[in-house]
Amino acid sequence: MSRLQVLVSQPRLALGAVLTLALASAAIVGSGADFTASSANPANTFSSGTLAISNSSSNAAVFTASNLRPGGASQSGTVDIGNSGSLSGLFKLSRGTIADSGSTSNLSPKLNMVIVDCGTFAGGAPTCGDSDDVSVYTGALPGIGTSASPITLGTFNGGDKHRYKFTVSLDSTADNSYQGGTSTVDFNWTAG
Repeated sequence: MSRLQVLVSQPRLALGAVLTLALASAAIVGSGADFTASSANPANTFSSGTLAISNSSSNAAVFTASNLRPGGASQSGTVDIGNSGSLSGLFKLSRGTIADSGSTSNLSPKLNMVIVDCGTFAGGAPTCGDSDDVSVYTGALPGIGTSASPITLGTFNGGDKHRYKFTVSLDSTADNSYQGGTSTVDFNWTAG
């Protein structure tokens, strides 16, 4: 007679064998010691950076040029534009809508503009008019890009500041129809 036949013929013996196996399994599982460990990194903090523009002539004109004469002396003004935030950003310059008045011809196409980047404030205030100047724009006032097509100035890191010089002169081809004319425009700085 085989073992299986013995267990089938004696149900008490079979039940005892199953019970013995169950107790042995529980003893093996219950007696195993597991090691555990843990570690934490508390108080993780997250914050966003900032991108902000500083403007030394904020809400004021860079300069006002008056009594311009065809082919005569130019007039200029400077403005300091900086990134007062903590993030780097691509800075751009554009012009707003030009308002011409006071003459029979629109004055703005005869206004020759030169805009240069005089440099950064890395080692003190930059000097305009030296060999380090970088041309940003040269041409008639209406040619300065609008917000749809601004002039790209480059990436400013947090804390970077540049000085820009704007120079205007009245083109020598301006005839009598431009006398007494005025032209007004906003210059807009953006970063993103």
